[in-house]
Amino acid sequence: MEFLYFLENMRTPVGDVFFSLITHMGEETIFILVGLLFFWCIDKKKGYFLLSVGFIGTVINQFLKLWFRIPRPWVKNPNFTIVESARAEATGYSFPSGHTQTSVGMYGGIARVCKNLWVRIPCILLCILVPLSRMYLGVHTPADVGVSVAVALVLIFVLYPVVNKVLEKPKYMRIYLAVLIALAAAFLAFVLLYPFPADIDMHNYESGIKNAYKILGCILGLWVSFEIDEHYTHFETKGSWWVQILKLVPGLLVLLAIKSGLKAPLYALCGGSFIADGIRYFLITAVAGGVWPMTFKLWSKLDKK
Repeated sequence: MEFLYFLENMRTPVGDVFFSLITHMGEETIFILVGLLFFWCIDKKKGYFLLSVGFIGTVINQFLKLWFRIPRPWVKNPNFTIVESARAEATGYSFPSGHTQTSVGMYGGIARVCKNLWVRIPCILLCILVPLSRMYLGVHTPADVGVSVAVALVLIFVLYPVVNKVLEKPKYMRIYLAVLIALAAAFLAFVLLYPFPADIDMHNYESGIKNAYKILGCILGLWVSFEIDEHYTHFETKGSWWVQILKLVPGLLVLLAIKSGLKAPLYALCGGSFIADGIRYFLITAVAGGVWPMTFKLWSKLDKK
């Protein structure tokens, strides 16, 4: 907490605005955008790698949150103040930091697979600035941030050769995806069956259940996407700049429509259960990786005319 009090005393209005903007670079929406940019427009293998780092990192992060159940800094120390604009996104338990996990996994992963210094340098800077922003804003401690950085870096360097290897043969990829599904299912079983203490914060607990369903839905959707591409689509990531825009912008709008438009109907259909989130994220991933790329051949034909 000493370091957080030091940063608290260093805050300025300009610093508050700057780090509030920086911290958004570690949010789920940015991860989805960057992941799809790589998957659709740059390199499928790199896309699978970044998605793997994100999905496995989320499982580990959420498991640690519920296992240790460490409250946020301002809950432990009522005299400590945070930058109020960060409070709305600071949900769930404090340890470890989800924003840090996502940002270091994503930008560190990009720095790992891209040799261009003009790409690597901004990514490395974001790997530093996003974790720092979480502490500056007062929503995480150095321990929260440090563990997330360590987990993300281990995943980056372990998974990169693994994903490259499994993508050489469909059989290997199916085994790999089955392992990811087993990992996500094990986490879901943990949050549903583990005898948590009676004083557990129910909001944080429910957040863990929701995320468990989401990540299982995402990985199941990723498997469906792989099978569709392997048997039917075989989509290409290359294309002229306007073709890439036609892939990215309408595709993101379609996914946004699924993410926002199906939320209420699915919750009604599932009786308010978080299973609805699992179904919704399964559909988002399956459409992103399997259905939407079916349109890419049309754009490629137009590009060749």
